[in-house]
Amino acid sequence: MKIYEAGRIRNIALLGHGGCGKTTLTEAAIYSAKLTNRMGRVEDGNTVSDFDKEEIARQISINTSVIPIEWQNYKINLLDTPGYFDFIGEVQSAVKVAGGILILVDATSGIEVGTEKAWDYAMDKKKPTFILINKMDRENANFDKVLNDLREKFGKKIAPFQFPIGEKETFEGNVNVVKMVARKYDGKTCTEYPIPTEITDQVEAMREILLESVAESDEALLEKYFAGETFTDEEIQDGLRKGVLNGDIVPVICGATAKNVGIHTLLDMICDYSPSPADMPPKEGENPETGKTVERSLEPNEPFSAQVFKTIVDPYIGKISIFKVISGKLTSDAEVLNANKGEREKISALFLLRGKTQIEVNEVKAGDIAAVSKLQHTNTGDTLCAVNAPIVFSKIEFDSPQLFLAVEPKARGDEEKISSGLHRLAEEDPSFTFERNVETRQTLIKGQGELHIKVITSKLKNKFGVDVQLSDPKVPYRETIKGRSDVQGKHKKQSGGHGQYGDVKIRFEPASCDFEFAEEIFGGSVPKAYIPAVEKGLRECMEKGVLAGFPVTNIKAILYDGSYHDVDSSEMAFKIAASLAFKKGVEMAKPVLLEPIVKVEVIVPEEYMGDIMGDLNKRRGRILGMEPMLKGQQLVIAEVPQSEMFKYAIDLRSMTQAKGTFKMDFSRYDEVPSMISEKVVEAAKAVKE
Repeated sequence: MKIYEAGRIRNIALLGHGGCGKTTLTEAAIYSAKLTNRMGRVEDGNTVSDFDKEEIARQISINTSVIPIEWQNYKINLLDTPGYFDFIGEVQSAVKVAGGILILVDATSGIEVGTEKAWDYAMDKKKPTFILINKMDRENANFDKVLNDLREKFGKKIAPFQFPIGEKETFEGNVNVVKMVARKYDGKTCTEYPIPTEITDQVEAMREILLESVAESDEALLEKYFAGETFTDEEIQDGLRKGVLNGDIVPVICGATAKNVGIHTLLDMICDYSPSPADMPPKEGENPETGKTVERSLEPNEPFSAQVFKTIVDPYIGKISIFKVISGKLTSDAEVLNANKGEREKISALFLLRGKTQIEVNEVKAGDIAAVSKLQHTNTGDTLCAVNAPIVFSKIEFDSPQLFLAVEPKARGDEEKISSGLHRLAEEDPSFTFERNVETRQTLIKGQGELHIKVITSKLKNKFGVDVQLSDPKVPYRETIKGRSDVQGKHKKQSGGHGQYGDVKIRFEPASCDFEFAEEIFGGSVPKAYIPAVEKGLRECMEKGVLAGFPVTNIKAILYDGSYHDVDSSEMAFKIAASLAFKKGVEMAKPVLLEPIVKVEVIVPEEYMGDIMGDLNKRRGRILGMEPMLKGQQLVIAEVPQSEMFKYAIDLRSMTQAKGTFKMDFSRYDEVPSMISEKVVEAAKAVKE
């Protein structure tokens, strides 16, 4: 593949609801570009972009794949992203480096939740956008209905660029409303012919809508339009491209990717109307040495800079870093700086990726996407740049994990393998995290959903050879006291020779901090040398409470009296005496169980508010407030016990048809209601037995 200048490159992210045909589109594009002899099928597990074992087994996209093709002297990098919400991190990283976005809509299903989310991403990031109404050959396909729904949902910027020829099983092509030419497809080639007379009126009406959009892109054209003058083909082309780049026009086209109908025209339109890297403004970053804002543009003399947007981890091949060059150019055997880590990296062989196929190249220029293997310090989101011109670009923003589950090995001794495997997989997928909870002695995986976590555990088995099982996380309860007590702890043991003697009197009461120790000893009833041992004995007891063995918190102990023996007293004896006093004192001071409370912020469309509020109340939640958001959404703020929230991600998705999102953060500890407390204590005692 030859080297392309920025003006001839198009980076397009494919977005849409799961099953709308993104992967099939890449197959049709590869086939149309004559890179393969036949189109692969998702069902057969032989597509170029879905090459991972998990993707083949589940017949869905899990990772973003880069599919570069050459078309009419342009290079198009198609970024095939997953449609399932569990893999939203892949979408976010692809959108970060894409110049334009192509949203696929199923002609039989119309606007789905994934369509709306894709639209929101495109609009939030201000990316020029196209919409392809796909599967026009299916039984229930309805172009007019889907187009009207799109205009109603997303506004007048939705502009039809094509009109379908035929419908359902007779769908065979489209009319290009811009160039006023009909195109028929036979699965391999595309043939132009005059517009059929029976649809001329509909095509003319659609063209009128398009010309209005052209007129609104420029004041001079608007005057010409009102004067009734005809636009030239060049004015139409320039006006439409300007409107698309500004985000004022969103072209709508139609096709059937499985039959390769409409793909030639789609690729032509991507070249004609979508932005090249040269259309983008200079990219801002920060000089890590000075903290000042600096820019990188596509000027030939600019120093090299790039951002890694995806990492592939393979136990055999090693780590592959996929990046977009922002400025300058990169050649093989160059030395670059990882500006985030302050470490130098040696670039070995450069290559392009088409699915899993590596295409070696000697250099990559600004605007293009390439890959390199075996970088030592570089992770997803890091900036690579010239050693003498450091810059750090903004990180890729990933949604916070929504679902927490505990993972443990099925075979003893595999804990280290789990940790190592999860660490490698987290490099590949930053949208999930994991941590070892020292208190509950569990390894917690935090992912975007149930499927996301299942894929991670499956990869652990297939890539790193460790079989695991999932379970609900344990709740890190605490114990404390509500009352006061005054007790004596006396340890006396005689067993020939030196005995053991320690005697303390301690008052216990609630405190605002974790643990507070004070002494009010008069007359040396407990020698000063033994007082630290008393405190140490109490602190050790704080690790296991008297109710269910959970850590004790918010307690004050005041040592005020005791006695000792000249010969038999020792630090150990006073430590034991303190522990006896602790157990007796806490039992007498009304011990209670505490549970962690989290602050939850839920964002949902207004129509689901009733269901969400009712559900949070069922979870023993307390609503703190509500705030209206943009696009008819509401923010609900509540405090809920953590024990009720571990699988909230699954339930929220079900209640809101995946339109709701939430985040939660630890707030504080609060007393557990007595009925629930009894069950927790019983369960904890049963485990000990």
